[in-house]
Amino acid sequence: MSIIVWIIIGGLAGWVAGMIMKEQGSLVKNIIVGIVGALIGGFIMSFFGAEGFTGFNLWSFVVALLGSVVLLAIINFVTKKSA
Repeated sequence: MSIIVWIIIGGLAGWVAGMIMKEQGSLVKNIIVGIVGALIGGFIMSFFGAEGFTGFNLWSFVVALLGSVVLLAIINFVTKKSA
């Protein structure tokens, strides 16, 4: 069940982060960005002393969204800089 929650929250967070950062991506890209973003967001939240990804709830979505936006910003910075 846990992996399904990661896929659902990751897909939603990746999709919303893509809209915020004006990135168009496929469903698979959104899921991957969202899952990796959830890991990054969890790390950022633990750095500040808050809980990270805790399950299927609004807080986990916010954490995954924050991490996804950070991930897309880093990807954009690296790809624009090298091009």
